[in-house]
Amino acid sequence: MPEPHPTRRTLRLGVCGPVGTGKSSLIALLCRELSAELEIAVVTNDIYTDEDARFLRAAGVLDPARIEAVETGACPHTAIRDDITANLIAVEDLEERFAPLDLVLIESGGDNLTATFSPALVDAQVFVLDVAGGGDVARKGGPGIERADLLVVNKTDLAPYVSVDHEQMVADASLARDGRVVIGLSRSDRASVNRLVTWVRGQLHRQRTGTLVPADPGPMARHSHSHSHDHGDDRHLTEHHDHLPLGTTS
Repeated sequence: MPEPHPTRRTLRLGVCGPVGTGKSSLIALLCRELSAELEIAVVTNDIYTDEDARFLRAAGVLDPARIEAVETGACPHTAIRDDITANLIAVEDLEERFAPLDLVLIESGGDNLTATFSPALVDAQVFVLDVAGGGDVARKGGPGIERADLLVVNKTDLAPYVSVDHEQMVADASLARDGRVVIGLSRSDRASVNRLVTWVRGQLHRQRTGTLVPADPGPMARHSHSHSHDHGDDRHLTEHHDHLPLGTTS
């Protein structure tokens, strides 16, 4: 069994987002673009199937032995955030068998807009939306949209067919993310593919130089709103409500 490279630790990159946004296709794209220069492996997550892993193996983007499937048996976010044991075992197994690896891509099973990876599992994370989900999704926010290391607005070539202004969607996403990186991506747009690949190379460089610190996008932030009520003479009485994420206390 080969010994791990003494000066190299694998970059673990999480790819998360709702069902159908193109996470598996994005991973396949990265494997095609980078496998000639980097040693790569993949871990996929599905509830009761290994369908995403089978898709990637069939695509021929990597040696099939480098693609492992985790069957979560529950909501996919539980295995990437709440109890990451199964994913850690899969990642460490790949790192041991194919040492030295440069990059392990970990794909979450399709989940909702609030799913994010534990920073104990990944060094950086990509959140994926697609234009077919609606042009307003990005500006609605959420922890992944707002605070993942990278937000990808995927399938921009489909925008004319679903009546979405993808440039406005990217602009809305950039505003929601307060300057964090957003890439509007289409596999048929070489410039956008190059931006994605350059971003991944940048994360690998930061990880190797010790400047990449895993950040937790976290749960939904505390938010508040006010309501005005008409109570007879108290026509301008205002009630202020604070809301905390589920599972938290004030």
